[in-house]
Amino acid sequence: MPTIAVDAMGGDHAPLEVVKGAAAISLETQIDVVLVGDEQHIQAVLDRVQYRPERLQVRHTDQLIGMAEEPHAAVRAKPRASLLMAVQLVAMGEADAVVTAGNTGAAVLACARYFRPLPGIRRAALASVYPRQTEYPGQDQLALLLDVGATIRCEATELVQFAVMGSAYARRISKVPSPRVGLLNMGAEANKGGDTFVEAYRRLGSIPGVNFVGNIEGHELLKGKADVIVTEGFTGNVVLKLLEGVADILSELVGAAARESWRYRFGLRVLESGVERLRSLTDYTAYGGAPILGFEHLLIKAHGRSEARAISNAIKVAAKAVRDGVVGEIQASLESR
Repeated sequence: MPTIAVDAMGGDHAPLEVVKGAAAISLETQIDVVLVGDEQHIQAVLDRVQYRPERLQVRHTDQLIGMAEEPHAAVRAKPRASLLMAVQLVAMGEADAVVTAGNTGAAVLACARYFRPLPGIRRAALASVYPRQTEYPGQDQLALLLDVGATIRCEATELVQFAVMGSAYARRISKVPSPRVGLLNMGAEANKGGDTFVEAYRRLGSIPGVNFVGNIEGHELLKGKADVIVTEGFTGNVVLKLLEGVADILSELVGAAARESWRYRFGLRVLESGVERLRSLTDYTAYGGAPILGFEHLLIKAHGRSEARAISNAIKVAAKAVRDGVVGEIQASLESR
């Protein structure tokens, strides 16, 4: 079973929820976890929960990178930060993948500093998963969106590489033999979006192994037309934050309606199964995290607000990616273009 290095000090609820999530993994699975962070704080949490000591190691450091810190400055100033040390464990072969709920920019920089890029890859891609409708049996209810912030502006070559990497990741993780790949654009026509997107559209249509379905418009993001949606980091980050905001608003509206009057509460009870499905679809804790792609090793980035359940699921995603040979699949796809 894989060994996963976990940044115990990264995230809004670290180290409490991160350590609790790792402890749960030690009881539920055969995955080995290395918790990287302040040993005293980590042990204080472990003393309050059940766990299997043979499945958990602790690597001490007293440095951490805060969520609000400027990534470049923090990485330079804190060489022994928990995030950096977790990435280094993988680079040195002492762990197989990294999980962090911490500073996203610092996570990307840490990978760039300590991991080698895959041959031919020009830019890394930070992916994210989100719920959407499905159109056929067996289609994953989660779509993969990349990039969402690692590469702000892209050239056509980088968008094409994102498509190849995202498709390979979806094949292994979602078990979809031929994931549908779409290019997020302002229109369905091949000539929309400027020179970069026109060129990316042209090239994606002729790449073996990439099931390109054309441009995806904003209103199609929540439908099942594409399993992998490719865009520049600037646009992807805006889309991701919008989707998160919509999920939060829907949850708040349901709660407000329940508090408003007995009629609304009665209506919600009638629609209970639909409301529960809505809540489950917008519950990011069930998805764990999503990868930074383009390097010889994987880092799974969990949501900054992750609590124990989300951390546990992120560790499971990381272990599954290692077991299923995601990096090898990506490399083989890049070589076959």
